Amino acid sequence: MTRQTAEDEKQARLAAALRENLKRRKAQARARRSEEAKAQEPATSPQADPPRS
Repeated sequence: MTRQTAEDEKQARLAAALRENLKRRKAQARARRSEEAKAQEPATSPQADPPRS
């Protein structure tokens, strides 16, 4: 294997790893946004404390 080929393969592996990392980070960000949106939605059936006498 020539030095150039080894360097090309190294660059290809790095590029693939960076793409996978970016995909994972985007998926995590989407999941966080989804969770935040659910947390901000008004409750459909609020559970109020019964009045105390």
